This record gives sequence, structure tokens and C-alpha cells, in this order.
Amino acid sequence: MKICVLYSGGKDSTYALHWAVFKGFEVVCLITLIPKREDSWMFQYPNVIYTKYQAEAMDFKLITFGTSGEKDKELEDLKKALLQAKNEGADGIVSGALLSDYQRLNISIIAEELGLKTYTPLWRKSQEEYMRWLVKEGFKFIITSASAYGFPFDLVGKEITTEDVEKIIERARRYGFNPAFEGGEAETFVTYAPLFKTQLRVNGKLKRISEYECRYEITDIH
Repeated sequence: MKICVLYSGGKDSTYALHWAVFKGFEVVCLITLIPKREDSWMFQYPNVIYTKYQAEAMDFKLITFGTSGEKDKELEDLKKALLQAKNEGADGIVSGALLSDYQRLNISIIAEELGLKTYTPLWRKSQEEYMRWLVKEGFKFIITSASAYGFPFDLVGKEITTEDVEKIIERARRYGFNPAFEGGEAETFVTYAPLFKTQLRVNGKLKRISEYECRYEITDIH
């Protein structure tokens, strides 16, 4: 089957892409929607403009769409993006949804309207084991933003190691946030994964927004 992948550049969409390839799907394209609003209900905002470097590193075609980020409008934009992917030969869509019913249901509804099958390989997986598995299997990613009480903010802007994952899990258990960040506690940017032909080198600057919010803004990639 030919599929498209909803791709934000973070760990979840990169894992979903990884899963699709190793299940034998033919990837027609990656789709990145770039919201104008930081508080988009559907799409990742921090550093998403840099997915073109990841697509190049994996040798996949990338389709980008701008979206206002407004709740209803961004669903219309998603439909336009999926329609283009269908016109290019996609029969289905793969996404990295973990626990968000809002995201998963909206993707499924729009896909059904367009006659596309949907695949969410991460849905309801153990959040802690998933984080451990990512690092073990060679996924390298940095945390680009965090906004949760009790989060280890010293990890923002850092490539996450096995020890860092355990630190995140321990804090998540203690303070009650999601260890895989599905509640928006943090965002990530993948610099290397098994499908990458080369590793990305990222430079950026750390910005403390408030006591419980920190951001790593990427300035250049090579």
C-alpha cells in the first residue's frame, strides 16, 4: 500500500514513519502542516519549519502546508493536504498519535471522507516503554520545548540519553505529567533515526519563557 505520513519532525511522527517503512508500506510523501499559532490544537509548532532537513536526510518527498492554527480552519487545511497526497497516489495515512482522541478522531474522519485508510502504530502504547525503546533503537532527538510542573528543564536543548529517559520517567511519576509528552508537556526534534542517511547537527539558543516553560529555538542545521 502507498501511504503518506503526517510529519512534524518529532519523535512520534518519526517512529510512525519508521514503522510504516519496516511494515512494507511505500511512502509517497511526508506532510508537514506549519501553524501560525503556537497554541494549535492539531499540529506541532516549535521548529516544525525544519522538517525539510529531515526529509532530505531520509530521501523522502515533503509536502508543506501553512495553516492558521485556528481550530476549525486547520482541519480544512489538513483535508487539502491529504487530498494532495491522495492525488499523488497515497491510499492511506500514518500518524504518530499516542493518546489524543481529538487528533486521532479528526484525522480518521477526514481520511474516511477522502477514502484513505488510517494507521496509528503508537496508539495506546506504554508511554514509559516507548521512550526507553526509542533511545535503545538508535533514535536521537532533542527536547525543543517544555512546559510542565516538575519537568527536568535542564534537558531542554539536549540530545536525550538512556539516563535522561529514566529521569523523565521518574519526574513524570512524581509530578503526574505524561512521560512521552502527549499532553503537550514537551516537544522534540529528531536529529537521527534508523532511516536517516546522515545525522543532523543542530545549533540553537535556549530561551526561558517562565518558571515552568522553556524553549530551545533552532537557529541553523547542517
